Amino acid sequence: MGHWFSRNILEPGKLPMLLALTSFVLTFLITRTVTRLIRAGKGPFRNVSSGGLHIHHVVPGVVLAVLGGFGAVASGRHGVGAAVFAVVFGIGAGLVLDEFALILHLDDVYWSEEGRKSVEVVVLTAALMLLPLSGFSPLGVDDVTEEERQNRVAFILSLVLDFLLVLVTLVKGKLRMALIGVFVPFVALVGAVRLARPGSWWWRHLYGRRHRARARGTVRAYRHDKRWTRVRRKVQDLIGGFQERAPGGGSTPP
Repeated sequence: MGHWFSRNILEPGKLPMLLALTSFVLTFLITRTVTRLIRAGKGPFRNVSSGGLHIHHVVPGVVLAVLGGFGAVASGRHGVGAAVFAVVFGIGAGLVLDEFALILHLDDVYWSEEGRKSVEVVVLTAALMLLPLSGFSPLGVDDVTEEERQNRVAFILSLVLDFLLVLVTLVKGKLRMALIGVFVPFVALVGAVRLARPGSWWWRHLYGRRHRARARGTVRAYRHDKRWTRVRRKVQDLIGGFQERAPGGGSTPP
């Protein structure tokens, strides 16, 4: 285990990323636990206010993320400084993304239906951070052989092809697949060859007269959402506590 950790984490300089991911996940989980206790009126925790103004935890999160980000850029990938700033950045990012929906809507939607977007973004961010730690490189660079690296034309064409697959997947309305496809090109390939989602750019501009494709795409999107939306909501409820009710049946601000 020690040899694996040294070879795959320490030597490539991935320790700061591992620390950032760990602090990011722990901060999100701790923050959600505290806000759920505040909402339920349990424990010693209370909302932070100043002069009647409620201070959301996104505020210190932004400060910590900025400090950690600039510090990490200045310190490189090795040394104590890099590790410390990585932890600071991870904590700040966890606080910020826990209130991503608030930033997106410019409204206190923490416990509302729109607030589920925060949990979804946090889970997706953690998954994307885990991919490079597991050895995946953007646009499939890790799959390129040494011979292909020497052949600059083949190497550049490979990168361009992977980028185009990601772009097609994105304009087809499959954001999650596009983001994961940056690190796993096969996912982008699947997203690119399948039908676009209703309402996407590809759907509006290229399916105008393809009535059969529009019908198939609508049915496929309906079946996909029907199958996975309930599962996704259960996971969001488990992590975010949206199924819980505040005292009196209402909701309280985080």
